[in-house]
Formats: sequence, structure tokens, C-alpha cells
Amino acid sequence: ARFRDWVAHYNAVFDISWIKGDSCLLTASGDQTIKVWDVEENKCTGVLKGHTGTVKSMCSHPTNSDLLVSGSRDGCFALWDLRCKSSSHKKEFCINSTGMVKGAHLSPLSKRIRRRKAASSSITSVLYLKDEITIATAGAPDSALKFWDTRKLKAPIAQASPQSDPTNTTEKRAHGIVSLSQDSSGTLLTASCKDNRIYLYNILQLDKGPAQSFSGCRIDSFFVRTMISPDGENILSGSSDGNAYIWQVNKPQVDPTILKGHDFEVTAVDWSPSEIGKVATASDDFTVRLWNIENNRCSNASSNATSSASRVKRRVTAFSNTEAKERLEMNNEPESPQKHSSVNQSMPIIRTPETQKKTASLSSSLSSSEEDKVCERTPETAVNSPSSVLNPPSSVKRRTIRDYFLVTP
Repeated sequence: ARFRDWVAHYNAVFDISWIKGDSCLLTASGDQTIKVWDVEENKCTGVLKGHTGTVKSMCSHPTNSDLLVSGSRDGCFALWDLRCKSSSHKKEFCINSTGMVKGAHLSPLSKRIRRRKAASSSITSVLYLKDEITIATAGAPDSALKFWDTRKLKAPIAQASPQSDPTNTTEKRAHGIVSLSQDSSGTLLTASCKDNRIYLYNILQLDKGPAQSFSGCRIDSFFVRTMISPDGENILSGSSDGNAYIWQVNKPQVDPTILKGHDFEVTAVDWSPSEIGKVATASDDFTVRLWNIENNRCSNASSNATSSASRVKRRVTAFSNTEAKERLEMNNEPESPQKHSSVNQSMPIIRTPETQKKTASLSSSLSSSEEDKVCERTPETAVNSPSSVLNPPSSVKRRTIRDYFLVTP
């Protein structure tokens, strides 16, 4: 049930964050400000002003909740200290930034043409790393990650990108980064990109580029978030196709688990910090869903709908019956019972008992007739068959130099 609600900004809210336990809330808005809210008294205790564009992302310090970093559409990221309040006659205290970097993700080319045409320089995600002094930033212009020392903000101390050379814009098209996340140890960092991939970095080996990449979701906007689990074993991501996806970090080649239940783009996702296997997803369909991965259950947390359950589904890919038969014809071998059983094991298909009986009888009749056709095949039909294009009979193959020498076994 809805606990409390109020009008925080007279513009869109792009990011929220809990600080000081659950007593204070930060809200970042399109009105170019960040507000600090006392949840217990339901009032604003401070307004952070200094950005000249929409505040897209913010992150609090890992141990000191009075410190935070924010990124804006104006291309700047700023550092804030909630203890530095300026005097004000209004009820809301105005807080100025303690440091700001402008044009953090502008390329040299963009800086040269900035006077002629405004370049896209939006900061899409910021992250305070666990070492308590480093900040990671990502932007819309490119797929580069930049790392900054809060004690010296003149230039980034490190940079990472899926490309071998982040400054080489001609190597391939640059895709902006949507969101960043890190595990509880601070060793692993994820970056979801507009190329529909999620890149996993090792903070200690940034010079080697991403350690792994994960695909399967669709990222069409800069609102789709990705979160790595606190233990660093799984990655959860929203998607523009209305689903959420979960990958295993140590098995990037395995297809992700798909959470189906939303009707529109899934934007915000997060892991439960205390209960393993529980995640939350928010969508443009005005619902928030709570998932229990361990029990394969989902609860609808929307205020307009009753609770419902849905199973977590896993996408399975396999060869179709037509492709399997074509592969058998290409090999020019009759289908044996042993081979037939192995194919069936690699293609799990779920059916009702009635359809299973019909399919079994139909497949047996098709397999017997197919075997008869293979046995009755003559050299003329073998030459004229479609499979002979890729695998012609030995009688019509063109001889090569190898045909004149004996091959020792």
C-alpha cells in the first residue's frame, strides 16, 4: 500500500536516493535542482543549486551520507556537502556545490565545434566508488568511463572503454552509456550501453578494458537502468522490450533469465540488500513488481492493481524439426534411433499430454517415411537434390591435387 506521497518538484524527477538510513530522501529533477527531504516530517530541508540542466543522476558517499555527486544534462558533474548550508530567509536552505567539472565527457572535436553547434554532452550516470575518494562518470556522447580523484578534479586519473582507444572516434560508432553500478566489494563495475550490451569492468584492471560483456536486452533510451547484485554474482537489467533480464557473471555465454510481466519499457531495477534472490522492477506501465527469483514468483506492487503471480521464464533456443532434418540430409546418413534420442534431449519442448501423443505418432510416421526416402535415393536424385549443392556426391566432385595422393590413416 502507498505509505506517503507529496509534490517534490514541479518538473520530472529523474533520480531518487535514500540517505541517513531511511530518514532522508534525495530527489533529482528536471528543474535543475536536487532536494533533501525529511521523510518523517515530510518537509524539504535543503535545495542543491548549481546545475544549468536536468539533473540525471546522483550518488551518495559510501560511508558519509552528507557527501554526494551529481551529473547533469549540462555536461557537468558536481560535488556537494549537505553540511555547507548558506543563509536563506526561505524555509528551504540553499546548498552550493563544493566542486564542479564542466564538459567532463566532451571530446576534443566537440569542443572545437561547440560554438557552431551544441554538442550532446550530457552526464548520464555518476558513481561514488567504495574507495571513498574516486568518482566514476559516464556520458551520452561516447562509451568512455572516466574516473576522477575528488581531491584533484582537473583531469581524470583513468579512463576505460569497450574500444581499444577511447579517444579514437573513427574506429567505430560510439554509443552512450546509460547507467553504472558496482558490487558491495567495489571490485566489479557494470556499464550498460546504447549498443544493447552491458560491460563488466574490474576496477583493478581498467587498462585491459571490459572483462565480460552481456547481451540479450534492448536499450533504446537513457532511462533503462542496470544493477549488479551485492555479491557480484548476477547482473539485473531493465529493457525497452518490457522485460527484465538476469545474467550470471561467471557464465556470460549462457542465455539470461527473463522476467516477464510488464507491458512497457522496464526502467528502474534493484536488488534487495538483505534478502538474496529478491529484486524490484519499475516500468512505464505504472507498476512496480517484486520478484522472488528463488521461488519463481512475482508480486505486483502497483497501487491500481491487485497482487498477481507470474513465473520467471527462461528463454530456450533449439533447432527446429526442419533444420534438424536438413542437417541429416546434408550428412547423407539415415537417422538412427540413438541419434534421434540425442536430438530430442537437446530440444526441450513443453506440450500437453494430448498434443504429446499426437506429435509422437506424427513424428514416428514422418521419420519412417524419411528413412525410406533416404534408402531409395539413387545417384541421379542425389545430384538433383538441394543438399547436393553444399554436399555433392563424390562422383561429381572436381578432383584436386589431394585426390592423387594416398592419405595415411
